[in-house]
Amino acid sequence: MTDEAKESALGETIDLVVYDAFLAPEGVFERFKDETGITVNILTTADTGTMVSQAVLTSGDPVGDVMFGIDNTFLCKALNNDVFVPYKPSTWNELREEFKLDTSGRVVPVDYGDICLNYWKDSFSVVPTSINDLTSSNFSGQFVTQNPETSAPGMGFLLSTIAVFGDDWEDFWTELRSNDVAIRSGWSEAYYEDFYSKDRQIVTSYATSPVAEYIFANPTVEAPPTAIISDSCFRSIEFTGILRGTDSPIASAMLVDFLTSVYFQEMIPETNFVLPANSNAELPEVFLRFLEEVPNAVSISPDDIDANRNTWTERWTELVLR
Repeated sequence: MTDEAKESALGETIDLVVYDAFLAPEGVFERFKDETGITVNILTTADTGTMVSQAVLTSGDPVGDVMFGIDNTFLCKALNNDVFVPYKPSTWNELREEFKLDTSGRVVPVDYGDICLNYWKDSFSVVPTSINDLTSSNFSGQFVTQNPETSAPGMGFLLSTIAVFGDDWEDFWTELRSNDVAIRSGWSEAYYEDFYSKDRQIVTSYATSPVAEYIFANPTVEAPPTAIISDSCFRSIEFTGILRGTDSPIASAMLVDFLTSVYFQEMIPETNFVLPANSNAELPEVFLRFLEEVPNAVSISPDDIDANRNTWTERWTELVLR
């Protein structure tokens, strides 16, 4: 991008569309304005699914200029409906290759994280070590998860069970229901109302949640009081992209550059508890100390998710809720 192009965007205001759980690191967009002369206005929608559905309905005449937070479970829905325009940022070669699910750059990876089962370490004499343990009578009435039709982590866990158990995933959920699994509509209800109160000792959350428990513990603790079950984890990747029809393509491209820059990437772990996609970004020291490794997080291709989502969620509803 030439200096002349950048100067042409000076003084513009652009809208960044985000899901409701996004927390902007303090001062980052003020810094972007200082560096570029471009003001960023945050447009908050509901969850990721709602955000993507709105973008599909307004494709070509978008409500904003750039979207942040579309993930690999909703990716094909957006790409198949021509929501984004291609743009490879100046940081493209710094971004991890395995996260570049659209090589044309219609979406650009910003962060990743693993949706994993979490449990309280002090709640069990023998702790759960595998996703298979959830169907054991030893953990009856202990597990709470989210509805995959209304929750991103709930969808991630459903996909994890499909990846782990293959054709037997339905049997696994039938056994979970018999073992008194609790279902909530969203992460907040499951985590804070059931898990945090210790009414339920196992919850679907994230690999970074134990780090958050350590950071926000009051009184302070020497180590995270929660841990993850590593063979339950589903790899979630979040992307940004320039919305087709934007009136500010240059300013939007500069914002994508910024969101994938080392500066921004090093800010997001401690605010949004996700991990940077830029391979040059360094993790905060607390993550290096306490983040549990997930060497074999499972995944399902966005094409397979898009083709089977409705069938899987309808079957899940029949098995678990009816």
